[in-house]
Amino acid sequence: MSWDENALPLTTSTPTGWGAQAALPGDMGEMTVRWQARQIITELLAESDPATEWTRTQLRALDEAHPENPEHVLLEHLTATTELANAGNGAIPVMERVKVTAPEPVPFTRRSRNRIEAILADRMLMTAFQPIRRIPEGEVIGVEALTRFVSDDGASADHWFSEAESVGLGTDLELAALHRALSAAQAVPGHMFIALNLTPATCADPRIPGLLEHSRLAMDRIVIDLNGAVPADHYATLTAAIAPLRRRGLRIAVNGAEVGFTSMDQVLELHPDIIKLDRSFIAGIESSPGQRLRAAAMNELARHVDAVIGAQGIETQEELDAVTELGMVAAQGYLLGRPSVHPLDWNAWIRSESESAATGPITILG
Repeated sequence: MSWDENALPLTTSTPTGWGAQAALPGDMGEMTVRWQARQIITELLAESDPATEWTRTQLRALDEAHPENPEHVLLEHLTATTELANAGNGAIPVMERVKVTAPEPVPFTRRSRNRIEAILADRMLMTAFQPIRRIPEGEVIGVEALTRFVSDDGASADHWFSEAESVGLGTDLELAALHRALSAAQAVPGHMFIALNLTPATCADPRIPGLLEHSRLAMDRIVIDLNGAVPADHYATLTAAIAPLRRRGLRIAVNGAEVGFTSMDQVLELHPDIIKLDRSFIAGIESSPGQRLRAAAMNELARHVDAVIGAQGIETQEELDAVTELGMVAAQGYLLGRPSVHPLDWNAWIRSESESAATGPITILG
């Protein structure tokens, strides 16, 4: 598939990397989290499975005690759920376990698995979106979905995904995050594309087509951002898995900064629609001939495979000016918009542009 560079079907990333799950900026405030926290509580309380009735009763009691603070309710609920899991028997209420005076130590791997299983069981995660802008014009053409975890230990999203992978639940957690992102994406303006981070292994999972097809998002609005290198012996499997979706309009993005020749191999083998240049390419690009040469070389590779290229992690106006001069077509970073979990922010990104733009949606297919 070829892309019209004027249409900018591109996504990039946060300053910590296109595929990284960036931290929620503090200046978004508590209200930006409250909207999705309330959604999660509503979904949990609406379930009818008898096996989780006790859990719902406790959650309902917490919600009634703190109706104006859904974030606190989720944290308390998660803490209680995790304690039950760590005790090795999720069916025993907390008040019935307080008499146990000397529980056996929980091995780290089991404790980690219990933490991840608690997240999966109660879906204690939400989605933030970060804007991706066409350059040099500046309008928002897409968003990257970033996962936020409702936890009481302050662990980053990257930590949660790494921990899940270490106990064999990496794909399960990615799928849960994907489901949440696809649900949240229904509130994103319809002319924007949605970039979704998936590892190559999860991207090839047979459950992915079903999730995407039932998301109610047009396939040509979805970009799968491959997060991590593809092993050489997995190219054929991954290509076959995503080929039917790509024929229907799905786009693939890869990182141009993998170690050694990995990035070039991925580009030549996968023929991605989008190549992302992260902070390792962008930092100092305004004053470093070496950085500019590397970016120009990757730009040439993109033209060879008929892909578009864009910059991620833009933090200064000088960086933005440099990548624009080099011919990149889209950019993302804190300079251009921080992640937010609130739909009001998502709509605000395009309000000024939509008032002055020509009528009709932005074309994102070449």
